[in-house]
Amino acid sequence: MAVAAVTTKPLHKPLQKKRLPAGRPREWYVAHNRRLKAMRLAIALLDTGVHQPSSASNARIRTTAELLGIHPPSDTTCRMVRALIRYGR
Repeated sequence: MAVAAVTTKPLHKPLQKKRLPAGRPREWYVAHNRRLKAMRLAIALLDTGVHQPSSASNARIRTTAELLGIHPPSDTTCRMVRALIRYGR
């Protein structure tokens, strides 16, 4: 029995990365990258069924980061992830 090959096109093009604006203080870039990491982690946790901030412990967030190939988040980033989950409901 022959197996059909999947030849469908993706639904959308991947987003083009834009360079960050130059001339900002270093703290701005740190905060910006922290927010991006927190959003990625919050989305991944919501996709896995974590809908309550109380069930998103630092260990669980860090394990999710490891599965995604992201550097382990700091305690501050973990708090941001829980805040995003709380207000995303």
